Amino acid sequence: MTRPALILHGGAGARRSKDYSAERAHMGEVVARMAERLNACAAALDVAVEATVLLEDSGLYVAGRGGSPNLAGAFELDASLMDGATGRVGAVAALQGFRNPVVAARAVMDHTPHVLLAGEGAARFAGECGLDRIEDVNAWFTRAGQGEDNHPPGTLAHGTVGCCVLDAQGRLAAATSTAGVFGKAPGRVGDSPVVGCGVWADARVAVSCTGQGEYFMRTVAAARVGWSVAGGASVDDAARAAIDAVGALGGDGGLIALDASGRVSHPFNSQGMKRAWLAPDGQIHVAVFDEDMA
Repeated sequence: MTRPALILHGGAGARRSKDYSAERAHMGEVVARMAERLNACAAALDVAVEATVLLEDSGLYVAGRGGSPNLAGAFELDASLMDGATGRVGAVAALQGFRNPVVAARAVMDHTPHVLLAGEGAARFAGECGLDRIEDVNAWFTRAGQGEDNHPPGTLAHGTVGCCVLDAQGRLAAATSTAGVFGKAPGRVGDSPVVGCGVWADARVAVSCTGQGEYFMRTVAAARVGWSVAGGASVDDAARAAIDAVGALGGDGGLIALDASGRVSHPFNSQGMKRAWLAPDGQIHVAVFDEDMA
């Protein structure tokens, strides 16, 4: 049996001028709840979805309920999920009208031969699956992320949540979810629902990215970590090299990674990144800025 481990993030847009007490407490609570699930031998894939749903529903992060409208006034949500044990993937992009895009991504994985459904097709499929609808968008969405590192309209704003899980059977899984951020063009799709860019999981490592998605797509950041670990790099060296590649192009953000031994890495080149993790020794850690690690 493997000692379970988990790491999650609430986005890499954190600024030192903002109080993250609510986010810190919530992330710690989510990790504690998922630790109970893992200790009860829950599967990594299930826990990745469950943790991401809690992040989406909180309204504290720029994902799920925390979304903001795009330039046309619509709320478009993206999510992806990858099972390291089987290589299966599910994703949705530009989904409107449904509260949990990661649940829709799981349905794509489980009930279709496809990897990614987008726009009206994704919404039609979610409806056919009976997924939870948003009845009143103005009452549901909290527009989280105001005051964070969301760049001016027309530039590459960002906000994401994600989770990487190692279960007691040694299986890895990862999920990533994002919502509308300020200045987002209608129909824009970033790295979050794109396998290899915003999410990755295999037998060695699981990865979830957050930041300016176009740069993570140009560097294939998540899969880059996986390939580096497969080539013999440590999870920390692989993760930091991926963020360095994003930064070399002028992008900012971060990622979380978890390897099959329970080692975590969470590098970023922005001011901060909201994250929390369960170590193999059972301890829960929460951090936002570099000084939290001192």
